[in-house]
Amino acid sequence: MTFAPPGLWPPSAQEVVFLLLGVVAAGSALLVVTTRQIFHAALWLVLSFGALAGCYLVLTAEFVAWVQVLIYVGAVVVLLLFGIMLTRAPIGRSADLDSGNRVAALVVAVATAAVLVTTVVDGFRTAYAPLEPGRGGAEALGTSIFRNWVLPFEALSVLLLAALIGAIVLSRTDIGGKD
Repeated sequence: MTFAPPGLWPPSAQEVVFLLLGVVAAGSALLVVTTRQIFHAALWLVLSFGALAGCYLVLTAEFVAWVQVLIYVGAVVVLLLFGIMLTRAPIGRSADLDSGNRVAALVVAVATAAVLVTTVVDGFRTAYAPLEPGRGGAEALGTSIFRNWVLPFEALSVLLLAALIGAIVLSRTDIGGKD
């Protein structure tokens, strides 16, 4: 009895590496939300983003992989770390990071994961695309971004800028009236 369509078993080396990188990305993402040290959560986030960039490389989307590294690992995580440092958030273990809703959060997380996995498996049950070089090139991605996604991209840029300005304002002690 075979579960995979002909030609899909045994998995190729690319598929095995993709699966391993996916496990690393998912595992480190789980550690991001379960650790009690906010600085360690940021470092686990770097690992998760890096593994995701590796997944893009395996899928021959080199440009998207470098964008992932430069923007998310390079910019977003640095912004997060600056926010931690500028707002004087506690670096070590903190009881404030635990809201006491672990059971409810676990139920919501498992339900969301079940819905997402069911949707992806149902939607792509028979779809198989062989990995071919050049399909993740900059031209197709640039056309898509600047034709369809330019407004959300710019809105995200303004949101990140507002977050950085807010962190600076909150951390400054000489702004505002002190009596």
